[in-house]
Amino acid sequence: MSVELAIDNRDLIWELDSINQRQRAIDFVMGFENKLCVFSESVSQLYTNYNIFFPKEEGRHLVILPNPYANYDVFNGIPENAVAPTGLNIIAGDMIGKEGLYLLIPFKGEKTRYRAVPLHVGLRVINQRRPGNKPLLPVLKKGDLRELEAKTPCLHLHCIHLDKLQNLSELEVQGIQRVIIQRMDAIN
Repeated sequence: MSVELAIDNRDLIWELDSINQRQRAIDFVMGFENKLCVFSESVSQLYTNYNIFFPKEEGRHLVILPNPYANYDVFNGIPENAVAPTGLNIIAGDMIGKEGLYLLIPFKGEKTRYRAVPLHVGLRVINQRRPGNKPLLPVLKKGDLRELEAKTPCLHLHCIHLDKLQNLSELEVQGIQRVIIQRMDAIN
């Protein structure tokens, strides 16, 4: 897919104007290239094989470029209602004085809004508490690159609900689940 084709799909162009620590956010999001799947609402597609590009002519934008030679890495017919926000965010550990990636889980305590746990531990615990047929399958969509307190880049996670993929075959649904889990396992 060329930059021009990506521009036709506005969901693949993410604005960076609201990001104060732009270079820090760029460095952060590049660590997730091809590791978190990206959902495009406007074309009902889930991309599993893509590159992140920052075109100079586009100004302050991040562009997701799906691999044009990997049509099998695109899932079509994903309904908008199958992808929902989770309230979970991923941050770099150095933002909280630690190493690695952390999952910020909303916490209804008196002193703090979030509890930070190591990413893979948090995902494992969440999935252990969910029914086996409804795993947390994180994906990204436009607007998920954000900043906390105008200084800490984070990725807000959406999740795909397999039970809402009724127009897809069981094989396609299993393929989506498998690729999301494989990509998540590749995150360091």
